[in-house]
Amino acid sequence: MNVPAYRTAAALERLGLRAAEPIRFKRNGKGRHVIGKVEGVEHDGSVTLRDPDGSARTLRPERVEIRRPGPKGRLRWQLVSDVAITWEQLELFEKPPAVEVPTGKHVTIKRDQPTLFDEL
Repeated sequence: MNVPAYRTAAALERLGLRAAEPIRFKRNGKGRHVIGKVEGVEHDGSVTLRDPDGSARTLRPERVEIRRPGPKGRLRWQLVSDVAITWEQLELFEKPPAVEVPTGKHVTIKRDQPTLFDEL
């Protein structure tokens, strides 16, 4: 089976999400939050999820929330758009940049006169 690139786990990781992870949203933008499960990411960047009834929905990241640790370590609901920004910034610190130190000539200093710290 050929899975589209935007439905893969790598596409979810770019937003800081995992497949089947709990996600919450409000139906029609009002009322109580409904908890569903993450399915994938669409071409336009919206998140595909399944609601408790099993129906598929596609919502913008600004309208859905995901549980992430807060500043004190307690799990709290955060907007997916905020998590995606944080996740991208964390990727910057994963691998330190490769520093190429140019190798130059090794210089040997030869002294004719003794210095202050040399023993006589």
